Amino acid sequence: MEQQVVIAGGGPVGLWLAAELRLGGVSVTVIEERTHIDQRSKALTIHPRTIEILASRGVHEPFLAEGSPIPGGHFAGLDDRLDFRALETPFPYTLALPQARTEELLQEHALALGATIARGQRVTRFTEHAESVTVQVEGLYGPYELQAAFLIGCDGSRSIVRTAAGIDFVGTPSTVLGWLGDVTLDSPPRPGFSTFGLRGGVMVAPLPDKRYRVVGISPDSLTAQWPGELTLEELRAKTVAITGGDFGMRDPVWLSRFGNATRLAAQYRQGRILLAGDAAHQHYPAGGVGMNVGIQDSHNLGWKLAATLHGWAPDHLLDTYHTERHPIGAQLMEHSRAQVALMTGFTPEGLDLRSLFSGMIATQPALNKALSERLSGLATRYSTPDPTAHPLTGTRAPDLTFTGSQNHLFSRLRPDSYLLLDLTTGVLADQTRPGLVMHTATLDQPPAAWATVQAALIRPDGHVAWVGIDEHDTALSAAVDRAVATTRRGA
Repeated sequence: MEQQVVIAGGGPVGLWLAAELRLGGVSVTVIEERTHIDQRSKALTIHPRTIEILASRGVHEPFLAEGSPIPGGHFAGLDDRLDFRALETPFPYTLALPQARTEELLQEHALALGATIARGQRVTRFTEHAESVTVQVEGLYGPYELQAAFLIGCDGSRSIVRTAAGIDFVGTPSTVLGWLGDVTLDSPPRPGFSTFGLRGGVMVAPLPDKRYRVVGISPDSLTAQWPGELTLEELRAKTVAITGGDFGMRDPVWLSRFGNATRLAAQYRQGRILLAGDAAHQHYPAGGVGMNVGIQDSHNLGWKLAATLHGWAPDHLLDTYHTERHPIGAQLMEHSRAQVALMTGFTPEGLDLRSLFSGMIATQPALNKALSERLSGLATRYSTPDPTAHPLTGTRAPDLTFTGSQNHLFSRLRPDSYLLLDLTTGVLADQTRPGLVMHTATLDQPPAAWATVQAALIRPDGHVAWVGIDEHDTALSAAVDRAVATTRRGA
């Protein structure tokens, strides 16, 4: 009988996690308080690493068909944007796609795989036992209980699961209130419009249905005091003060304020309770990375949890979810705070700092690439305790192309198995077994870092677990045996 996992929260993070668990053969129930997908899209951007994740499961095409590719991203709303076109990925761009549509596509994916999504319901509390969790749910027809092997909190920054588990949410309170409005503009500005000066900054982005998102920050945003709900009149006044006009603003469908409270869960795993997405990290929405980091949390967690439930995972594999993703959350805190500092420089000195840094992005390719790789998620590398490990260990594997066929690495990745790449043209013995598949091939124009690689072990989430470069067949085979043994319980 399949062991059940309950996920609290049916946003993009919970939905991707549900799909990954189903691909791993785990029964999943998603409990979501909203009766319908919220059409007020907090996120508008899908970053390159997230597109790679979708491609590694063969579900990226609908996103590419509907999203609008943008060859870069912004850091702190600086005048000079980051250029993603030099990134080593099949997807050197961001996709502009409202979160509501992203959720619809992810929900279709999860449902097609057999996930149960219970809407209009919410997790209220839970009781953890040695071998299970009893989850109390407030349903459409009253309260009921679910028995689960694990409970995952994907229920946002005010997470009931995190709070009930007593997991600290450590960080800094909000001191800045940004503002946004999804409105109709009769006289919209040029595509990609943004401006920043002593009176504040405004960015305008197109939305479906001929609407636009006007988002900004201004000197009166530097407050911890809630001034009340944003009105169209206030949005218009702020926009006029900064840009000199209101672009024919009318008919708002969403008006909102958002703060820069920055907090990180002390533990991503506590026993049979785990956290992902905004339940694990809260930050100012700079650079459009929040949803992407959350989906990447789920991609790291899903295969580990499925392997644990199926009994083949090595001891403590599930604990590596915290040790790998918590540092990524800490980096997210650092980056968002740094951008807030640049975005609130409403002084001549602040404007000079922005101008200096913006100019360096435009003229220093190494800086542009470093920031682009971090913002896009491509630079994520998980640490290894082995100081002798190959430098590729822990990095995300690129979409390597194999000679003599149209196959490429992403098409070979499986959510329930490591992938052993034999690049020696068949020297290694077949290692295929539950939790491991093997592919023998040669690389077509490999990246420089992969030119001397003879074998590699790729995790289900696409990160490199081990690399072999031994010149002698016997030594390489022995190294492969040792590497493969680490993927199994009791090895």
